[in-house]
Order: sequence, then C-alpha cells, then structure tokens
Amino acid sequence: MIEIANEVGADAISHGATGKGNDQVRFELGAYALKPGIKVIAPWREWDLTSRETLMNYCEKNNIPVDFAKKKASPYSMDANLLHISYEGKVLENPWTEAEDDMWRWTVAPEVAPDKATYLELTYEKGDVVAIDGKRMSPATILAYLNKVGGENGVGRLDIVENRYVGMKSRGCYETPGGTIMLRAHRAIESITLDREVAHLKDSLMPKYAEMIYNGYWWSPERKMMQAMIDESQQFVNGDVRVKLYKGSVHVVGRRSADSLFDEKVATFEDDAGAYNQKDAEGFIKLNALRMRIAANKGRALK
Repeated sequence: MIEIANEVGADAISHGATGKGNDQVRFELGAYALKPGIKVIAPWREWDLTSRETLMNYCEKNNIPVDFAKKKASPYSMDANLLHISYEGKVLENPWTEAEDDMWRWTVAPEVAPDKATYLELTYEKGDVVAIDGKRMSPATILAYLNKVGGENGVGRLDIVENRYVGMKSRGCYETPGGTIMLRAHRAIESITLDREVAHLKDSLMPKYAEMIYNGYWWSPERKMMQAMIDESQQFVNGDVRVKLYKGSVHVVGRRSADSLFDEKVATFEDDAGAYNQKDAEGFIKLNALRMRIAANKGRALK
C-alpha cells in the first residue's frame, strides 16, 4: 500500500494496525520516508475500535465482507507472511499459560514429528541460499520449501515476551521453520568463510541491525550504511551446508566451501608436517599475560 501510494502520488494511505503495536510505527515510518507529506489514516487509533469484536461489528454493520466463521474459529490474533506466522491474544496474554497445541498452523509438535531425521543440503552464494539439494530455486520458493519441510519436522516454534517499541511488554508465539533452518545454516557457512575479526564485528552489530528493523527504520540512513557493511562481509560466504532436522531441532552436520579459511594442515591434531610451530604459542601467551603479571606483581591480583 505504501509503495503504491509513493508511485501514483496518492495523498493518503490507511493501515489496520492497532495503537498498541509495532506495526503502526513500521508502516508510518516507511510511509513518511518515501513520501514526507503523506496523510496516514489509522482507524484503530482514530475511530471507536477498541477490540477485535468492535471491529467485526463495524464490518458487519457496514456490509464489509469478512470470513466470520474463520475469524471466530480462533481466539488468537494471527499475522502471516512468507517468513513466519505470529499468534497473540487470549490465553497467550498470561505469560504462564502454555500455548494450546492446536493453535499452531505450520508445524507439528516435535513429539509427533517423524522418527527418522531429514537431511537437507543448502547452497550459498554471497550469503544467500540459492539451491537446496543441488536444485536452484528462487528465494521465495526456497523459503516456502523450507517452511514445509521444517514444519513437518516440528522445527521453528518460538514463545517469547518481547519489548515493544511503544514501551510495553507483549507475549507472542511464532512459527518460523524456514527462517530457523536458514539461520543455523548461514552461521555454519560463515564459520568457515569469514575472518575471525570480521565475524566478531558483524555479530556485535547484528543486535543493533535487528533492533532497527524491529522498530521500523528500514529506510533510515543508518540502516543503509550498516547494510553496505553486511553486504561486504558476505562476498566470500559461498558453499554448502548439510543440516539434519529431527523432532524440532536443526543440527549442522557438514559445511564446505571453495572459499573456506579452515586449513586442515594447521588445525589437525595429527602430524602437521611443520605447518604450525607450537613453540610460537609460548611467546604469544606470555605477551597476552604481561599486563596481568604486572598487576599481580603490584599486589592487584584478583581474589
């Protein structure tokens, strides 16, 4: 909707987010970044719509078609897209109450998932999955496929209490089967292709990057700046990762890359044929201990 408004020059847009959540912030920050003078209409904030029930009554009164049977079948507020489906409301509003098993739509319970593990091989190019088990697919097809296979194996359920940008805590349950698999596999291929300090720097910045996206600053200059750094870090993140899915878990069982920095000759516990001089570690350790040795000699030893 925001994109259409920007392209056609519309003067106003409307969204269905409530006045309590993060979506309203994300929608409107994006709208104002793309079209600064646009008018935003938010019925939940501006009209007398205080609950889902009042909204349904409004739709019925004004002959707005809604699948009432489906809406009334679930007590939860649900949002779904290609990456995940979320659940909020009703019994989930008590953080102590366990989610009902029939709430979940994409995943089976780990207890009833297949007794035989499922293996997948993900191929990465510059940090992106481009193929599964050797078959190249579009990004959307890959995620949909991983959602299906992951869901069948009980992968991707999450129950969290989050801190919303508007200030309140909110409990929600999520299903992200494909995203869970991709995250584990991506970190695995990075583990052999990224330089140590690059990996550590990237990991230190990812919470900030995630926070920006969560709070709706996708179009901010700081997000674009950080994106350039992340894209640069992924230039050599190429190769294959083999994962095992079993009863809700994702285990990385193999990784390989033509751009791997893993050197078997150096890392081996067997005869390294002179590839690494273990005597070098002695001076390395003493230099790193120098400041602590000096402090200890001054009576500053930690107790």
